[in-house]
Amino acid sequence: MTANELFPVVLAGHVAPCIECKTVTRAPVPVRWIQSTSGPGTTLYACPEHAVKLGTGPRPPEGELRAP
Repeated sequence: MTANELFPVVLAGHVAPCIECKTVTRAPVPVRWIQSTSGPGTTLYACPEHAVKLGTGPRPPEGELRAP
């Protein structure tokens, strides 16, 4: 077992990868929601810079999208 496996990097707060640039952002903006046939849907996020370009997409019914 390596030191990286014993002590993984833990990011504080809500983080998510941007769907456009694939970098992990600490200020994710929900831009897409994908319906799932077996279980809850998936929310896709973008960094603030790309969120402006992507705009908002389909959202789940009110109440399903919760703040982290």
